[in-house]
Amino acid sequence: MNPLAERMRPDSLDNYIGQQHLIGENAILRKMIESGHISSIILWGPPGVGKTTLAHIISKRLERPFYTLSAISSGVKDVREVIDRAAKARFFNPASPILFIDEIHRFSKAQQDSLLAAVEEGTVTLIGATTENPSFEVISPLLSRCQVYVLKSLEHEDLIRLANMAIKNDAELSKLNINITEEAALVRYSGGDARKLLNIIEMVCNAQLGAEEIVIDDKHITEILQQSPAFYDKNGEMHYDIISAFIKSIRGSDPDAAVYWLARMIEGGEDPKFIARRILISAAEDIGLANPNALLMANQAFDAVNKIGWPEGRIVLSEAVIYLATSPKSNSAYCAINDALAFVKQTGNLPVPLHLRNAPTKLMEKLNYGRDYMYAHDYPGHFVQQQYLPDAIQTNMFWHPQDNPAEVNMAERMRALWRNIKVY
Repeated sequence: MNPLAERMRPDSLDNYIGQQHLIGENAILRKMIESGHISSIILWGPPGVGKTTLAHIISKRLERPFYTLSAISSGVKDVREVIDRAAKARFFNPASPILFIDEIHRFSKAQQDSLLAAVEEGTVTLIGATTENPSFEVISPLLSRCQVYVLKSLEHEDLIRLANMAIKNDAELSKLNINITEEAALVRYSGGDARKLLNIIEMVCNAQLGAEEIVIDDKHITEILQQSPAFYDKNGEMHYDIISAFIKSIRGSDPDAAVYWLARMIEGGEDPKFIARRILISAAEDIGLANPNALLMANQAFDAVNKIGWPEGRIVLSEAVIYLATSPKSNSAYCAINDALAFVKQTGNLPVPLHLRNAPTKLMEKLNYGRDYMYAHDYPGHFVQQQYLPDAIQTNMFWHPQDNPAEVNMAERMRALWRNIKVY
């Protein structure tokens, strides 16, 4: 028997839940579908929000041949074979066949290049699905030939509507006496993911088969998920709980806990680039100026993981995580930019002092742009005291050094340079 999520996959826009900004009444994508004319598109959104389903509905509504490729298992040869089949299909149907590529962000540059001519010439209408930002993951020539539509995580109301539809309409569940008495855990652990929601419902129902009444409540859901160690939701509640524990373990200087949460993410199938990005952020936010080498190591780890992938990438990440967790900590850089941003929002566009402005024209020179600027390298120690902030805030401070050895040394140097002007 197919999983509940597959059994509940809608086959028309009327049964499609969510994404009303795209397929609701008078929404742009619905208009395109109903007109029978659709250009190549990329559907960008988190897992379980209906990207694949929408592609199938479009194909069915437009009555076009439908080809599908998975970026995980397909190569350039597979792409070319499908394009050849699509070209032959056009002899029987003048409308372009639809080529659906799931996880298109995983296609290499060469694979994406192999699509260009077919998309440009209309041999196929491309529908790509991605959970990653297309601006970074899809090559520019292909991106310029596609319209990008952003799909959102399902709202609370969408998820409960889907749950009730499944209980009422599914051939198997409709035979059971199912009662949803609490929604909080169901919605929270689903994380806006329809597939995850239906999987949870199916697991809870299977655990209570034979009961006169199957109760879906917070207690049953929590118990079932705790008994399923493989239940790691890369975009739901558990995802955010685990990455939060991971970052806080690094911040709290506990290398054992940090490596444990790293292992949980790896075992759960988390994207290594996501983990590496979080390590980079932690290096700047939590270690910061107390050990600037942490950011260098985190960046090298990110590059190395991209080069070698799994499973060896786990060793690189482990090394970086242990280094960060055992490093001295400072969030002074993080606090400084936050304070500065808040101040800028409050004070607006304060004018740049005249002596700091460039003077590329005679008029600007006449208006004293750049006059009286002192070139630091012309002075002893490559430093001279002069004003760099706007007049109204010339003595303000945003960076406040913390009491680790590295920043103590930085502060001593700043006090020596800016004596009688700034107090570090």
